[in-house]
Amino acid sequence: MNPIRHYLLALQFFTRIPVTGRVAAWVGYSPEMLRKSAAHFPGVGWLVGGLAALVYAALARALPDASYAPLVLAVLSTVFTVLLTGAFHEDGLADVADGLGGASGRERALDIMKDSRVGAFGALALVLALLAKVALLALLGEADPALACGALFFAHVLSRFLPLWLIRLLPHVGDTARSKSKPLADQIGAAGLLVAALWTAAAVALAHWWLPEARLWVGGGVAALLAWVWMWRLFARRLQGYTGDCLGATQQVCEVLCYLGLAFALRA
Repeated sequence: MNPIRHYLLALQFFTRIPVTGRVAAWVGYSPEMLRKSAAHFPGVGWLVGGLAALVYAALARALPDASYAPLVLAVLSTVFTVLLTGAFHEDGLADVADGLGGASGRERALDIMKDSRVGAFGALALVLALLAKVALLALLGEADPALACGALFFAHVLSRFLPLWLIRLLPHVGDTARSKSKPLADQIGAAGLLVAALWTAAAVALAHWWLPEARLWVGGGVAALLAWVWMWRLFARRLQGYTGDCLGATQQVCEVLCYLGLAFALRA
């Protein structure tokens, strides 16, 4: 039963889905359990992306078939994912943007990232990321509502798999005494990456079944991978490692670039 407990713990940590009462008591908590729950981050993407796709599909049937309907659907599905996750990853993006944008030195950047206040760079990053998500989802939805639903599911899973490789390849450089990601400071093992890869491979197979045009998912996957490479090099150069905020920022950037890759593949 441990994998189920680890998955539910990941839901507790990364979403606002209530895991309380007897269920929470059964799940339990320890830093070691939270570290092992990292293998199920893509599984959290299954739930978040899958529910967002269902919301998108349900609203598409309920709302009038107007010319700007894809934009409304993109906005509402994005609002849903933000509410479901408590803007957990968006907060990481804002902190990273403030830290790296507001300082050239490593130590000063890390100090800024610990500050809970949002600065100009963080606000700009949040606005631009949300605008990019909404615009790209509207573009995909205009082409095919089924593609937008598949994109939501696929991007949320893949963008939660790629940050695990930061844990694998970089050292944790945050203030481990206070960091929420302290249990993740230990590098994820091969077994954990295998579990995460299985979650992701199953999502790819389901997306391909949903829309069998392989070029779409290859385009989205390649774009997300390129985004991850850029983030990895950025953190290695500027911070010589990663923090919990870096994981959230990477998820956001990879999600946006996945939508962009799908759009390019659709055009091709």
